Amino acid sequence: MKYLLVIAVVMVAFWIWRNNRRAEAAERAAQRPAPRPAGQPVTMVACRVCGTHLPQTEAVTGRQGSYCSTEHRQRLEGPAG
Repeated sequence: MKYLLVIAVVMVAFWIWRNNRRAEAAERAAQRPAPRPAGQPVTMVACRVCGTHLPQTEAVTGRQGSYCSTEHRQRLEGPAG
């Protein structure tokens, strides 16, 4: 008889623990931000010096093309002046 009581206590403790975990998981899911929809594709360009691809909006434009930084633009075109 005492074994049945121990088993019942263990089962109740397990049930309470499982319900608490489910509640915590639901809270975490509610706190997560919704995924953002995919944006429009952007045009990618390659740096003329190192070949790194980057969005055209972030590229440094020079007379001979696009560069990833002003240092690379100056390396091929010289200082702007």
